[in-house]
Amino acid sequence: MPRYAFVVEYDGGPFCGWQRQAGGLPSVQGALEAALARIDGAAPVVAAAGRTDAGVHATGQVAHADLTRTWDPFRLQGALNHHLRPDPVAVLAVAEVDPDFHARFSAIERRYMFRLLCRRAPATHDRGLVWQVPHPLDVAAMRAGAAHLIGLHDFTTFRATMCQAKSPVKSLDEITITEVAVPMGTELRIALRARSFLHNQVRSIVGTLERVGAGAWAPEDVKRALEARDRAACGPVCPPQGLYLAGVGYPLDPFAGVARR
Repeated sequence: MPRYAFVVEYDGGPFCGWQRQAGGLPSVQGALEAALARIDGAAPVVAAAGRTDAGVHATGQVAHADLTRTWDPFRLQGALNHHLRPDPVAVLAVAEVDPDFHARFSAIERRYMFRLLCRRAPATHDRGLVWQVPHPLDVAAMRAGAAHLIGLHDFTTFRATMCQAKSPVKSLDEITITEVAVPMGTELRIALRARSFLHNQVRSIVGTLERVGAGAWAPEDVKRALEARDRAACGPVCPPQGLYLAGVGYPLDPFAGVARR
């Protein structure tokens, strides 16, 4: 059975998350599997690099599935996008991969991006796609607070109590905060990069950094919260709608040379 990898983009708003759930709730995985079943004649199981939560979006999710016959990748992409309508899910690229490729277990890097809109007027075009706060934020203070999180740490403070990871120790390789001017406000784009993340780690970090930017926390308070290794020491967990899985890295890029049409 040939194995195919997909780059997937989606608006997470209408879904219960990536993972298929009991009870028939709409999921991104379910939408992709239904589209594949229409063209493959079987019931392929789709595995993903990251199981995003309800309301979380993706611009660079990677998934894979085993199909019953060989497809031209370009034709497979077109067929999938046809059958995914009207769900807000799109396949950006398809590549045939080795049977031992796994979207999740072969990954060596995951990149998330969070969009934080600072302005009083409500978001219109980006409603549901950003987290909006009505006050300005001190970006320099946020960057100073974020610096305490870079490197190998016990991130117990910044993970959900229901997190199923075997260890809270993770290496956070990058946090960058970029300011983008928008009408009557500023959008902060917070990029985070690591081999893997704990459940709710990104949203916990962003919610904490927002408190630093608002002046409720000092940058050094982030260090104290991290060292506490106590979930109660975390700042508020921000809502999911500003979070995007932006990309996944592999030792060999399965999509190198593949045109994303």
